[in-house]
Amino acid sequence: MPSPTSPAADALRSHPAFVQFWFARICSGFGFQMLSVAVGWQVYAITGRAFDLGLIGLVQFIPSVVLALPAGHVADQFERRRIVLLGQIVDMLAIAALAVISFLHQAHEASILALVFVIGVAKAFEFPAMQSMLPALVPMSVLPRAMAASASAGQAAMIMGPAIGGLLYVAGPGVVYATCALLYLTAVLLMAHLRYEQAQPKREPATLKTLFAGVHFIRARPDVLGVISLDLFAVLLGGAAALLPIFAKDVLHTGPWGLGLLRAAPAVGALLMSLWLTRQNMERHVGPIMFASVAGFGLATLVFAVSTALWLSLLALFALGAFDMVSMVIRGALVQLDTPDDMRGRVSAVNAIFINTSNQLGEFESGLLAAWVGAVNATLIGGIGTLVVVALWMAMFPTLRRRQRLHTEPAPSPS
Repeated sequence: MPSPTSPAADALRSHPAFVQFWFARICSGFGFQMLSVAVGWQVYAITGRAFDLGLIGLVQFIPSVVLALPAGHVADQFERRRIVLLGQIVDMLAIAALAVISFLHQAHEASILALVFVIGVAKAFEFPAMQSMLPALVPMSVLPRAMAASASAGQAAMIMGPAIGGLLYVAGPGVVYATCALLYLTAVLLMAHLRYEQAQPKREPATLKTLFAGVHFIRARPDVLGVISLDLFAVLLGGAAALLPIFAKDVLHTGPWGLGLLRAAPAVGALLMSLWLTRQNMERHVGPIMFASVAGFGLATLVFAVSTALWLSLLALFALGAFDMVSMVIRGALVQLDTPDDMRGRVSAVNAIFINTSNQLGEFESGLLAAWVGAVNATLIGGIGTLVVVALWMAMFPTLRRRQRLHTEPAPSPS
């Protein structure tokens, strides 16, 4: 058996629990991306109303925010693997129901939205449990690599999942849903046989105080508050993705194929960067690297805003995705490593609120600003705003700016 410090022991593939987790993440990620494409096409085909496409996002956003704190508390009260397993079983059954009503030609807007809402509820509980169980699958020394590898699974699904779903949709939505259900079944089987490598946390009795303990913990930890709030405001201001159709048509003068390339470019950059990060040890200058990456995200946004050539726009979006992946891995690892294991579910749940809010409000902010000053000016303002946020956060969180290592002794849980 290799020693704990040997390269073989540090290789992610030498940790069977993580390998199972990664393949389960691939299956569920592909399934969800394919599902999203099929639901959107099917609802629009039934109603012909663009407003109803917004309802699909709304019925997923509501449970993700409303249930975030209770879901985080559940993740710290019960075995996280079982929470993820139960959530994926609910996902699988709801998707199977979508397949059945589609094959029987009984699919209606209300029934589709109701089943998507059920999936949204399940996802609300899955997210904090899945995020907080990752440190139990690998030693702390390789957690950043594990987070990068896990992120690569998500990025691969984002790139290829919609294309596969679109191809399968030619045979009908029921075929897509049935395939998704099989992918989720595979994820369920993998998760059911997964075994932890690290000790599990003690359980606390459920009280109102413990429910909000994640919020209090984040407020008391400047580094954790800094990285979570940095993500909120940087994504809120740098939401150029929502304006890609405008840039494709009116600025770059390209068609749907060009828009497809523009949408894929950030994900490709993020995927390649995540694969590179799985082979790196982040042991020095993590604070400066994180801030530099967010600044790079802002600069790439500015380049995209002023570009009138498709190749330069694609390069800027590629860089934007790569910079975002670096900062995301550092932020995610830092939050996990600075948080005691018995608090990780609740802290991940609060983080989920920030992530969902920044993504949703970021798109709204970009669209609203573009309506006022135009898409190019709105993106320029967003890129400049991101750089201003970086400067402010470096001044407001000096310990985070000077932070050298990811791993420190986590603070004790609130009593």
